[in-house]
Amino acid sequence: MPYHALRHDGDTNRLILTFHGTGGTAGQFHGAAQAMVPGAHVVSPNGDVLEGGAQRFFRRKAEGVYDMDDLATRTAAMTEFVLAERERTGAEHVTGLGYSNGANILASVAFQRPELFDALVLMHPLIPWVPEPQEGMAMTRVLITAGRQDPICPPELTQALADWFTAQKADCLLAWHPGGHEIPQSEVEAVADFL
Repeated sequence: MPYHALRHDGDTNRLILTFHGTGGTAGQFHGAAQAMVPGAHVVSPNGDVLEGGAQRFFRRKAEGVYDMDDLATRTAAMTEFVLAERERTGAEHVTGLGYSNGANILASVAFQRPELFDALVLMHPLIPWVPEPQEGMAMTRVLITAGRQDPICPPELTQALADWFTAQKADCLLAWHPGGHEIPQSEVEAVADFL
């Protein structure tokens, strides 16, 4: 089933895909991405899973406990969506930007198909497993942003994810702020600088 998405067609060969957090919508980062990278195509899908009325990109069994079968199914579906948007726009340079649950589906797609993206912005990701080694991740630009007091994404798991990207020879930056799961202005500025 195709995703409902917001689409802004740009006039460059750059595509940015944005993925909202739990309870967000396609509009959460759509306008921000347009403002940060003028001229880019921007595509923002809506999560197609409902959890207590909140939109997500895959099911979970509890906080931090993922339904791995559902994640695999939805990772495959999102991979097809990304491929179709790359083809539709003709973009040669593709950036994925996701927050929380959106960062997790984005990371899951990139673990499987790293060649789909030149750059990844993972805001407050939570990857509670160790991905398989992925040599195709070499040279990919990665920004991970996180709060040192985040109750949802433990800092040690964030650091482990950054270390995994570095071990794959990705160009990984990790930007911390002192707070929790919120997005302060310093984090917005780090993302804008990276983009």
